[in-house]
Amino acid sequence: MSLNTDPIADMLARIRNALMRKKEFVDIPFSKFKLTIIKILKREGYILDYAIIDLKPAPIIKVFLKYKDGEPVIHELKRVSKPGRRIYVNSKNIPTVINGLGIAIISTSKGVLTDKEARKENVGGELVCTIW
Repeated sequence: MSLNTDPIADMLARIRNALMRKKEFVDIPFSKFKLTIIKILKREGYILDYAIIDLKPAPIIKVFLKYKDGEPVIHELKRVSKPGRRIYVNSKNIPTVINGLGIAIISTSKGVLTDKEARKENVGGELVCTIW
């Protein structure tokens, strides 16, 4: 077993690769942080659904991917803050993604939020990734 230094980047790569192959779903190793990001993707309409499969020795998250007219709904998943270089933004510097068509996911003191929610709550934090 290899030690994954960036599980979030791994999750985004798995989703990206599955979308390129037009897969119906993708399995991701479980973590609470990944689950929070996946819940945001579902709420924002980027994926159809997800399920937690309690496998031994470790549970997985099965993510059901979403397509429109045969094309993936997600055009780009980009990891912004990395383990080697953390990127933090304050509430006034939260970026808009593709003029508001995409979302930025930010880990704040009030939980993991989208860019719109973080602006509304007036909080900054670690800029985890952008999706459009």
